[in-house]
Amino acid sequence: MKRRRLLHILGAIIGSLGAVGVVNFWPYLKYYVTPVETTSGTIKSSKPNRFIDNDGKSIVGVVLGTGQQDEVSDMAKKSVDIIGGIKKIDVAGKTALLKPNLNSGDLYPASTNPQVVKGITEMLYTAGASKVFVGDMSNPNYSTRDAMKRAGITDVVEETGAFPVYFEEEEWTTIKIPEAKIIQEIVLSKSVIDADILIDMPTVKTHSLATYSMSMKNFIGAIHPKNRMTMHTSQNLEEAVAEINLAIHPDLVVMDGTRSMVSGGPVEGTVKNTNLIVASGDRIANDIVGLSVVKKFGLSEPVNNKDVWDQTQIKKALELDIGVGRSGIKLVSHSFAGKEPLDTLLNDIQQISGL
Repeated sequence: MKRRRLLHILGAIIGSLGAVGVVNFWPYLKYYVTPVETTSGTIKSSKPNRFIDNDGKSIVGVVLGTGQQDEVSDMAKKSVDIIGGIKKIDVAGKTALLKPNLNSGDLYPASTNPQVVKGITEMLYTAGASKVFVGDMSNPNYSTRDAMKRAGITDVVEETGAFPVYFEEEEWTTIKIPEAKIIQEIVLSKSVIDADILIDMPTVKTHSLATYSMSMKNFIGAIHPKNRMTMHTSQNLEEAVAEINLAIHPDLVVMDGTRSMVSGGPVEGTVKNTNLIVASGDRIANDIVGLSVVKKFGLSEPVNNKDVWDQTQIKKALELDIGVGRSGIKLVSHSFAGKEPLDTLLNDIQQISGL
């Protein structure tokens, strides 16, 4: 990039952010003066949702726990079992990449519960996966190596025989997104592209800039900080979140709702012990359930003041055919905590979402 053009971009960014914003976004700004080598790539064809019922509906599974940490890995496995099982994905002999949320390395729900990562890693190896990788890129304020360790995921990676991947230390690929209006080109982690199987492992949390961060926004951690800053300073951040999902196609979403951030976020906010795991092959179905869980607490104004189906990320994702609408979703469930608390949870989700 020519020096004059670089200064022009930096001046525009600094002007739009102000002094406080510059301090907060300096870790991103430094990437504008650091050259990044990329290869050119193309968008892979969208993967079919293999977790559907006989009527073609997207199945979303909700597993409710008791709050005991030692049952969480089993909850994660059960969430996949009740939507059809890992056999729905042909993993034998293939590589799999788990993409948890490691934005800061703070404990869940700021980051994904390590026991959820453990359960799915064990499930993949049992199903014959050749290698399981666990990777992300944290907020540039943090080292992903340090964040993974702080979150407790490094211990799980070592225990299960998985392999850590720190995206900022790996290769990047430039991907064009012809259908996008806001983000028409992204620099994406090559690790995400190269994996045979991609599993999205977000948390349930609200977000100060994007209303919420669940399955779709989790992939912000897979793109280069240049794109991330452009998106986070955009007036259309939530639409841009949906658009980058045109370039990234997870085979499965397993969302950690053992604890949920129901206001504030993405690092600090009001946290509730929600004791659940959500699994689906459909990002919209997943996020609708997560939004319903947040909305039932009534503590986040940006979530409260809209129907969950009217949230910008959801509306844009439907427009882009990233998932299905209300009539195309089937809810299934299992409880480690008994029938009554599960019925209460499902009633709340169904009343809020209309599922």
